[in-house]
Amino acid sequence: MAIEDDIKQKKFKNEYSKVIVNLLFTTSWVQEQHALLFKPFGITAPQYNVLRILRGQNNKPATINLIIDRMIDRMSNASRIVDRLEYKGLVERKTCPKDRRAVDVLITPKGMDYLAELDIALAEFEKKLAAMPENEVSQLNDLMDKLREAPLLNK
Repeated sequence: MAIEDDIKQKKFKNEYSKVIVNLLFTTSWVQEQHALLFKPFGITAPQYNVLRILRGQNNKPATINLIIDRMIDRMSNASRIVDRLEYKGLVERKTCPKDRRAVDVLITPKGMDYLAELDIALAEFEKKLAAMPENEVSQLNDLMDKLREAPLLNK
């Protein structure tokens, strides 16, 4: 469905305005879909993101700062997310042997099992995207990468 139909707006100032609205609307739609996907598992998309990052560490510990640097939503409170995952037994915190002031975060075997189940659900979710041919998905990825290269606002 066209963005004009989704938000019931007939005209945009220009194509640049339209693409911004379209990206924001589509981002919101994808986040909503992810929330529905993760809900039966009792986790949120940011919690999944942290688990995915920790799995990518290949049994090496991660600091909260490393997690923040790799998160999709860097505005998330990584410490609270780790707290919730620790409460669920999906991650554990350990004092860093090299720096006793630092805390290392590791994914637990239960967390790895959890991700294996989520991987199956995500694969099913991704199959639904097959309405778009892979070459178009690749082109969309390239275009989004190119968009982020534009010098917009600095932090």
